[in-house]
Amino acid sequence: MFFTYLRRELAGRRRQTAIIAIGMALAIALVIIVNSVASGVKAAQASVLESVYGVGTDITVTQSPTPPTEGEGGGGPRFEFDSGDGTTTDGTTEISQSRLMAGFGSSTFDASALDTVLGVDNVAAASGTLSLTNTTFNGEMPDFSQMQQGADQGAEGGSTDQQQAPPQGGPDGAGGSAFDVDSFSVLGLDPSADAIGPLSAVSLSEGRTLDADDAGAHVAVLDADYATSAELAVGDTLNVGGTDFEIVGTVTSNAADSASASNVYIPLDVAQALSGEEGMLSNIYVQAASSTDISQVQADIEAALPDATVSTQEDLASSVSGSLSTASDLVSNLGLWLSLAVLVAAFLIAILFTISGVTRRTREFGTLKAIGWSNRRIVGQVAGESLVQGLIGGALGIAIGLVGIVVINVIAPTLSGSASSGGFDMAGGPGGGSAGGDAAAAGGGRSFGGPMGQTAAATTEVALNAPVTVSVIAIAVGIAILGGLLAGAIGGWRASRLRPAEALRSVG
Repeated sequence: MFFTYLRRELAGRRRQTAIIAIGMALAIALVIIVNSVASGVKAAQASVLESVYGVGTDITVTQSPTPPTEGEGGGGPRFEFDSGDGTTTDGTTEISQSRLMAGFGSSTFDASALDTVLGVDNVAAASGTLSLTNTTFNGEMPDFSQMQQGADQGAEGGSTDQQQAPPQGGPDGAGGSAFDVDSFSVLGLDPSADAIGPLSAVSLSEGRTLDADDAGAHVAVLDADYATSAELAVGDTLNVGGTDFEIVGTVTSNAADSASASNVYIPLDVAQALSGEEGMLSNIYVQAASSTDISQVQADIEAALPDATVSTQEDLASSVSGSLSTASDLVSNLGLWLSLAVLVAAFLIAILFTISGVTRRTREFGTLKAIGWSNRRIVGQVAGESLVQGLIGGALGIAIGLVGIVVINVIAPTLSGSASSGGFDMAGGPGGGSAGGDAAAAGGGRSFGGPMGQTAAATTEVALNAPVTVSVIAIAVGIAILGGLLAGAIGGWRASRLRPAEALRSVG
């Protein structure tokens, strides 16, 4: 009886059923699309972060930079030359000096923090790195020793107003000078810790990567884009901090169209010694035993290292910039509120049409009550009709939502995102050096510190992929059931309040 009556009522009120179902379908489809796009954006953010921090890195530990105290140095590297430095040829003196140091805006902390992190419960692995900037100063200037010799001879001759001839030489032969500053990023890391950290997010392009036997050795692995722009290859040498390193391999980022976290990778102990940062780290990368342990591990590390900044992947996602950040804000703000607004509108439409239908069926419900139908049975009948209407809308909404997701994945809009593990992202790239500038261009806009910044800012182009998950479909079905039951409950309550006498008066 219930299903026969249900089928007859739905067939007799096709217009009402269609309007309620379509309204519910549009709301559910929008919810499905927004949730799927949000999941895609979240996955894209994780991809950008992995290109910098490494696959499997759940938590990063850093320390906020502190301003230099009075009397301490600050800013970029300072180059000092003695009077006898450089090589003089034909009146031109060529000077060159290389400095390896932690970049401006970054901070280092004692490596004992790594042991503290490893002692935290549910820490599966942890690795420390030291982020540095190598800055090389090259210049050509006239031989000022000639001018000094003339001044000395004038003093010996007793002349105090003798005019000295301007120095000759220099790059233009007329006493001019020319200077060039080239910088590139250097990352010191533990060669034996390749399962976590920046090197876990790269693929070998040529040669080999660092291994445990490279501790203490002057060997380097280069980002493939930087190696190409700097015209370097496996087997060549690269001067880092005034020391020649043998290039043993090149790597590329696992993320498409992304640069790796650094231009140059060298053993951690060597980086610490050359930079004067013995026993110091700038980052610790942590892998939790399970995703469910991340919050506990983060809290325990914060308690053990109160001066450190402990960030999860979710925390770091807020640092991702570019169109990816814009998309994230759009989905989380506009998309969420728009979905809620449409959903509320759909529910109101279903409720109003159900109440309107109940009002038009006054005779019907009054007669049913007169022949013995209970209020409970009438409420159940109205609720059943609304539930079926909601389920029809849910099925239609799921179909529309899936089509929308397919369209998004076919179009695959490209989003750009960048994340930095420390220091500042400078639009101009490395200061002055041609090799560094070319590297930034080849790396998709990556910029490294030089005198005014620090490393590990990488720009990644990510194709947005909106996944379809069981949870999204479950949410859609739940919304359909909720909408139907809500409309049915209110409409059924309205019908249950009708009296048989109203039906008899209507008939009469």
